[in-house]
Amino acid sequence: MNTDVIRNFMRQQGFPDEPADACNMHFDGLYFQPRIVFPLILVGILFQSPAVFLAMSAVLWWNVFLPQLNPFELAYNRFVAPRRGTGPLTVAPMPRRFAQGVAAAFLLGAGLALPSGRPVLSWVFQGVLVVAFVALLAGRFCLGAYVYHLLKGQVAFANSTLPWAKN
Repeated sequence: MNTDVIRNFMRQQGFPDEPADACNMHFDGLYFQPRIVFPLILVGILFQSPAVFLAMSAVLWWNVFLPQLNPFELAYNRFVAPRRGTGPLTVAPMPRRFAQGVAAAFLLGAGLALPSGRPVLSWVFQGVLVVAFVALLAGRFCLGAYVYHLLKGQVAFANSTLPWAKN
């Protein structure tokens, strides 16, 4: 993996700088959650299922408000980290929780728009989710965390965490 891209992603998420090996292991752990959530979102899109969108929204809101009880991180720490010999994931910093909240809000919008007879609005929410998750999983760029830093007035810092930024 490109160490600069991974380091930028970790900084974007709100984690402190780490040595390259530790950073790469931590990065792999953080990707555990989106690698599970995105396929479930695709199932929701395929079946246009409000239940899937609302359930995923509820789980992500849980992660935002009770980050120490994030079921994905608990599962990773219990089952995956010991097998890989990596350290446990720590509680998500605010930029990561903000990004989860943004995803939860878009999932809630997609899930509520369908039964209320607004499929086009739901498709817009779904489209934004797909773009954001593809950017996250393929591009190592978290749109929600980036927006968090912009809203905090940290434009230079936010731009320094872009995948192509050289630090």
